[in-house]
Amino acid sequence: MEQAPPPLSGIRVVEVGNYMAAPFCAMQLADLGAEVIKVEHPEGGDQVRQSAPLVEGEGSAFMRLNRNKRSIAVDLKTEKGREIFRKLVGTVDVVVENLRPGTMNDLGLDYESLRRINPGLVYVAASGWGQDGPLRDQPGMDIMAQARSGLMSITGTPGGEPVKVGVPVCDLVCALYGALAAVAALYARLADGAGQYIDVSLLEAGVSLGIWEAGTFFATGAIPQPSGSAHQSAAPYQAFRSEDGWLTIGATTKPNWTALCRTLGLEGLLDDQRYVDSSQRHLNREELASTIESITVTKPTTHWLEVLGEAGVPCAPIQDFGQVFSDPHLIARQYFWDAPHRKAGTVRQLGSPMRFSRTPVRRGSAGPMLGEDSAAVLAELGYEPAEVESLARIRVVRIAGADVPQ
Repeated sequence: MEQAPPPLSGIRVVEVGNYMAAPFCAMQLADLGAEVIKVEHPEGGDQVRQSAPLVEGEGSAFMRLNRNKRSIAVDLKTEKGREIFRKLVGTVDVVVENLRPGTMNDLGLDYESLRRINPGLVYVAASGWGQDGPLRDQPGMDIMAQARSGLMSITGTPGGEPVKVGVPVCDLVCALYGALAAVAALYARLADGAGQYIDVSLLEAGVSLGIWEAGTFFATGAIPQPSGSAHQSAAPYQAFRSEDGWLTIGATTKPNWTALCRTLGLEGLLDDQRYVDSSQRHLNREELASTIESITVTKPTTHWLEVLGEAGVPCAPIQDFGQVFSDPHLIARQYFWDAPHRKAGTVRQLGSPMRFSRTPVRRGSAGPMLGEDSAAVLAELGYEPAEVESLARIRVVRIAGADVPQ
């Protein structure tokens, strides 16, 4: 099929972001073809730039989290900096920010002020707890959102200490909701040309993931508890030890359950009334898991993957990230790709999970250096070279590679 530009080509986005939620949201839009201009403070910029490990002085994670973006370094605490920002907003479709609620209002750059400049503006505000409510002004980081959302109460093993999800899941899911909402708002704008304000929070993003837990609580009043790797309502569906590691097995349908028992030599379980159906297997899942694991520990993971795979039983190894980042399946699908960077050379990137048959996602550059595009963006806004030089001299903006006057 003949390929066309990425689906959001022609859309322009301004990101005022730090760490995860806004940058990951804007990264999704950039991958989809939007031109994303990242606005950072001239002194240091996004704090992820300084997060180890560093490559040629550049944050390794930053160069991945901020791919396909341009960077303008401008001090929004100065009037001239705010003037630049307002001019920039007049040229864009979307603003994405994750500053503490009220910060943009204090700067005079809140949605109501900006939409007078650009009535079609879509404004995405990501925060820990939302733009109103009793928690609004409290600091909100991913671990706090995981704690309040209930996710930490069900993550880990029964009787164990609270455990957070290994990745900043509330930050990341909030960002995905923000990107989805932005695209939806752009579609809605087609009808009347009006933009809108979007409020997404880490807390509500985390709570939204509790589908099974809501099903249990609202139906029975029971409060879900941690169950390790086991499923909330199905069994066997969890991790099992092998002779040399771990694998996961999910045999929740009748055919898969039958195939599992026969493959493991546990045909006797098929007539055991404790395991006669899915609900009984879940009710007796601990004893069932112990029986299954007494077999799986006798042979290596590769053996079980082979025989269970041949039998049609869903299974997979538990891989560390060294294995993931060299996984033959992902490599065959060309998931990883290399992005150029001005200082670091080539930066290996994680691919986008979104695969379009006609309008593929962008695979452009690694995250920009601080202020890498300041001069170009200011020129596009009508600033003359002498004005740009003057703004750099008084530290309103920073130009990458240029000496900062003392």
